[in-house]
Amino acid sequence: MDRLDGAASVPAHLRGGIVALGNFDGFHRGHQAVVGRAVDRARAERRPAIVATFDPHPVRHFRPDTEPFRLTSLDQRARLFAQAGADAMLVFHFDGTLASLSAREFAQQRLCELIGAGGVVTGADFTFGKGRDGNVAVLTRLGADLGFSVDTVAPVAEDNQIISSSRIRDALREGRPREAAALLTRPFAIQGVVEPGAKLGRELGFPTANLRLGSYLRPRYGIYAVRGRLADGTVLDGVANLGIRPTIDPPVELLEPYFFDFSGDLYGQRLEVELIEFLRDEAKYDTLDALKAQIGRDCEDARKALRLT
Repeated sequence: MDRLDGAASVPAHLRGGIVALGNFDGFHRGHQAVVGRAVDRARAERRPAIVATFDPHPVRHFRPDTEPFRLTSLDQRARLFAQAGADAMLVFHFDGTLASLSAREFAQQRLCELIGAGGVVTGADFTFGKGRDGNVAVLTRLGADLGFSVDTVAPVAEDNQIISSSRIRDALREGRPREAAALLTRPFAIQGVVEPGAKLGRELGFPTANLRLGSYLRPRYGIYAVRGRLADGTVLDGVANLGIRPTIDPPVELLEPYFFDFSGDLYGQRLEVELIEFLRDEAKYDTLDALKAQIGRDCEDARKALRLT
């Protein structure tokens, strides 16, 4: 799958494509419906299927002090879009230049001139343009004027509630990863490069892989049953501490998975860790022996939780 810069003209073989347009952070069931419609149209019309996303998220541009809230990295979105059948991911870098474009300017300059879109598919609540002066009705009128079709996909609901990124974030912040996974159609996962740590886990007999949380949403701090995925496709079951490790000074915010029955060196490797089940909150222990005993119990609880998945 091609990966394109939204500020440059797309290659000739991708012009005239059907463009799924949105943030698509998390790529939950509602987002999948939008991209699925775009892919189906593209295949029926023998056109390329392009998924256009924004990075950083517009909220980060307008409110830079907002706490981290991302559900997926660009690399994760690229993989998910490819699995959904897209021929290309196009990334609009959301900066002052993009924010200053009116709805008409965005449609004409980006969708028409740079992409050459033959059609656009969005969710019903999509807004765009300076001051959000564009919505799906405006986009439809602009498409009629500029020469591209517009499809709108209704929200997807479960239990009479619309599936949204906000709903998924709430579930994760409250320690309900299985609920989030049902809405996402897969577990929420944090991806990063394994960093060297203080090696305390190794001393305790539970060597961990240390990942920074970066721009990801902070789920509820605590202990999780997890599943790790290495770049070569290896899948590892384990238990992880997500938080600041209150027993250890100084406190450092990390995701620290310990993988059962694994003895390899993960330093410098790209690792994706899925949160499967929340087991308990973080706690401070008076001694390292007490901490070690609790980790042993956490391992058993994690194994039980993972057997249910």
